[in-house]
Amino acid sequence: MPYYLKISTLVLLSGMLMPALASAHAILEDSAPPIGASIKAGRVDLKFRYNIRIDRGRSRLTLIRSDHSRETIPIAASGPPDIVASHLDLIPGAYVVRWQVLAVDGHITRGDVPFTVTAP
Repeated sequence: MPYYLKISTLVLLSGMLMPALASAHAILEDSAPPIGASIKAGRVDLKFRYNIRIDRGRSRLTLIRSDHSRETIPIAASGPPDIVASHLDLIPGAYVVRWQVLAVDGHITRGDVPFTVTAP
């Protein structure tokens, strides 16, 4: 096989593998509250939907308040395999939910969802 055909075949195969490698990480597809949202004080339902199944037992949600204090948020034990959910009672202020999830393929990803809670 000529050299240029070997290189072309290698490039083609590499390109075919890239989508499979990219989909190996959990990507946040949707969140409630949405990133940057303003919501009313009181019970806040949290729901984070990913592009892949999540291992809830090894995933984590952390609430970060405007004074930089942190609180671990318990994750609901059941639900769809691609969703991490919980709820909190919040007063007005600026918050960030920091998420860290373990996809069932073994990859860990992290991110932040900032939002503001306003008076009811």
